Amino acid sequence: MLGRRNPQLNKHGELIHLLSTEGLSKDMLTHILDTADQFVSVSDREVKKVPLLRGKSVFNLFFENSTRTRTTFDIAATRLSADVINLDIARSSASKGESLLDTIANLSAMAADIFVVRHSESGAPYLIARHVAPHVHVVNAGDGRHAHPTQGLLDMYTIRHYKKDFSNLTVAIVGDVLHSRVARSDIHALTTLGCAEVRVVGPRTLVPGDMAAMGVRVCNTLEEGIKDCDVVIMLRLQNERMNGALLPSSQEYSKSFGLTPEKLLLAKSDAIVMHPGPINRGVEIDSAVVDGLQSVILPQVTFGIAVRMAVMGIVAGNEA
Repeated sequence: MLGRRNPQLNKHGELIHLLSTEGLSKDMLTHILDTADQFVSVSDREVKKVPLLRGKSVFNLFFENSTRTRTTFDIAATRLSADVINLDIARSSASKGESLLDTIANLSAMAADIFVVRHSESGAPYLIARHVAPHVHVVNAGDGRHAHPTQGLLDMYTIRHYKKDFSNLTVAIVGDVLHSRVARSDIHALTTLGCAEVRVVGPRTLVPGDMAAMGVRVCNTLEEGIKDCDVVIMLRLQNERMNGALLPSSQEYSKSFGLTPEKLLLAKSDAIVMHPGPINRGVEIDSAVVDGLQSVILPQVTFGIAVRMAVMGIVAGNEA
């Protein structure tokens, strides 16, 4: 965290930005999940809108591509009745040499209320949050390898929906943990919510050295990692973020760490399988598992809209 005070909270301990799941209390995480509960049913209504952010402007500021995340933020903000502005950063002033903070200052002058920021550089949303006006809020939609807090929160919502209580759960996070901001956000949230055991599972080249210090168990075989698990979170193999030969090949990776129906039998019979998407079928996870009865990958996407509605609704209701 930057500074002595958590930059996500105001002096009253209320959420004004969502930058990371790290540093958020169990009560705060639970408050976000409980608020999301109230928004899940909006998707089933004939008119899929509530007036919570009417008159507010939400700027989707994606310096790094992600159609899925941007679309769910767009839907979430629209259902809250906000005005949504999607910016084509590739053609914007940022690509012409303007600094990040100058870009933010100019957009703030257009009466922005919430910036949803995705950036390839770790810490970019923190930098923005430090320089916006007190009434402007920043939601991190993924920064570098650091954090993806709304994905972490929708994962927590999904787990709680199916398993009710975290205290007796064993959760395995499998795959390219080294490059995964989702894994870090999940680990911080799971340990704060009191999960009984969190395991990270992957080849040694794709598991960071600081994992044990984060309170998790490191497993270097899939069989050990998912044995008797309640929840299996599969991560995408992120070839675009890899430097050097960290793996012999995706085929070798799949042979050792790809989740098949046969391997899934090692987990508990009522275990759920999750994946943040997009999925590499046949690499980190077999199609039969993706489409199987234990998969909750599509409900994750649905819950993600409600969670992002909750986050934007909460931060917009608080002043710095």
